[in-house]
Amino acid sequence: MPVCEADPWRVQYFEAVLCPADVMIPTEDSDAWMWNPRESWIYNKLRVAESQGLDCGPHGIVPQRFPVFSKPIVNLKGMGVASGALNSLADYESQYTPGHFWTEMLAGEHVSTDCAIVKGEVRWWRHTTGKPFGSNGMFDYWIVHAHARPGLEDYVGAWAGKHLSGYTGMLNVETIGGRIIDAHLRFADQWPDLYGKGWVDALVRLYAEKHWDFPEEGTRRDGYSVVLFGRHGRRYRHPSPEILKSVRAMPGISSLQITFHETKPAEDHAAPPGGFRLAIINSHDRDAAFAARRRIGEAFPPEDLLWPDHVDDHALATDSP
Repeated sequence: MPVCEADPWRVQYFEAVLCPADVMIPTEDSDAWMWNPRESWIYNKLRVAESQGLDCGPHGIVPQRFPVFSKPIVNLKGMGVASGALNSLADYESQYTPGHFWTEMLAGEHVSTDCAIVKGEVRWWRHTTGKPFGSNGMFDYWIVHAHARPGLEDYVGAWAGKHLSGYTGMLNVETIGGRIIDAHLRFADQWPDLYGKGWVDALVRLYAEKHWDFPEEGTRRDGYSVVLFGRHGRRYRHPSPEILKSVRAMPGISSLQITFHETKPAEDHAAPPGGFRLAIINSHDRDAAFAARRRIGEAFPPEDLLWPDHVDDHALATDSP
């Protein structure tokens, strides 16, 4: 398999693509750190902030103005662990944590961007934004946008050209208001099927042959990655193979992921504070993805599920596609 994938529900995107045995393509930050020692510094979030001239410092250096945003300097597990706003000096003093840093509070759109890079030059871009589900770190769905963002691409491209001039591979950056808050030497492995036919083959060529070749002129479409959430503190079982097959066969569905291990305690899964991810449905048709979410939701006890406000309870009971 061309991609070193830790999550079995995402192997489906890569298992059929041929790849030289000596090529290693990371999807986990821990692997990317070890396999790219020259560029692994970008996992130091304080250095990334400093590289952009942001007001920032490690805990121990008192911010001169508030609010600021605080988080670990290095966090290879992600999920926003131990991060949050410090609104006052009292907050800072009470939440002082060795190994953490603060940075100025940024405002604006939060965007996740995948970039294909050849020797520091970005050759391909794709931008994704999330539709929040409440205020507890959950997203109802993500939109994988077809359109470009020239201003953001100019900024990130210049930053990559300056700081990653010798790097060839994938880069994922998260930005708020056009400034980088996180950088990863990998891509987002949740929706490669939404990037278009042949994208994974192009990914393998990037790592194996050190060039980017992915013709997609006029073929881009918006994509949607829709999540089904359950409540924390439950023990979940996978839906039957028959249900999984029926959902995957629904019109417009690109892929279905059941995103948990049956034999692993729920608390040992990475999950946002507000809910436990049960399934992800990818599609180029948002309504089709919503319908598939309702269908897969029928495989779980209704009292265990969490639904966003836009989902109609009557539709859940009667609208089986």
